[in-house]
Amino acid sequence: MNVAIVTVGDEILAGSTTNTNASWLAERITERGSSVARILTIPDDRALIADYVARWSDEFDAVIVTGGIGGTPDDVTVEAVADGLEREFVVHGEIRERLVEKAAAFRDENPEMVEEYDLQLDIDAAASIPEGATPIVVDEGWAPGCIVENVYVFAGIPDEMRAMFEAVADEFQGEAVARTLYTPAPEGSLYDALEGVTERFDVSVGSYPRSENRPGRLRVSSTDPETVDAAIGWLREHVETTEPPSERGGSAE
Repeated sequence: MNVAIVTVGDEILAGSTTNTNASWLAERITERGSSVARILTIPDDRALIADYVARWSDEFDAVIVTGGIGGTPDDVTVEAVADGLEREFVVHGEIRERLVEKAAAFRDENPEMVEEYDLQLDIDAAASIPEGATPIVVDEGWAPGCIVENVYVFAGIPDEMRAMFEAVADEFQGEAVARTLYTPAPEGSLYDALEGVTERFDVSVGSYPRSENRPGRLRVSSTDPETVDAAIGWLREHVETTEPPSERGGSAE
């Protein structure tokens, strides 16, 4: 399963917010045996979001879009997804009922805040999703995420995004298998081994150079576990290896 991740937010592009969502999602998707083929960050631009959703929903098995679903004027992501997939943007009745109840409970639990601030909650906006979409409702969030065709829309707030992903995580199960070797050798000395293993085995190999506090890594992946094992065995014969950092008292990334 090839997945593309689109993170939306002017604040990410401005450097005021770190894009931890993309790296977290990529790790979770990869460990489930699927592959992340693209990661893109774009501004809160409705037309631009719609354009990427329209094109990438055809190019990839799944597209994840995170950010900008809260229902305030600058939150245009869900509307843009509807545009990109040529669907109407409609109020979902069950979501609206839930948000009305949630807003009433918030007012009851926070009377001082309600009295001090003029809270304007656009419930219809927060309850709107592309027509025919499946809502992703989590306790951590205000507005829901949704699934429409092969596009998954999650919140940008990390806790909410993670809860939404976990609600649909089984849908990202793939067939890829990966194993990692650790080596003290400098990356420049590994050229022949990296070329040799890919010539002999139908695998992908990623090389990640050593640093002062940790060894280098060779990550071997394929959809066939036996092929991965054979490639790892061949590399062990041609590359100096060492123990993983966790077994040597170091920290693993």
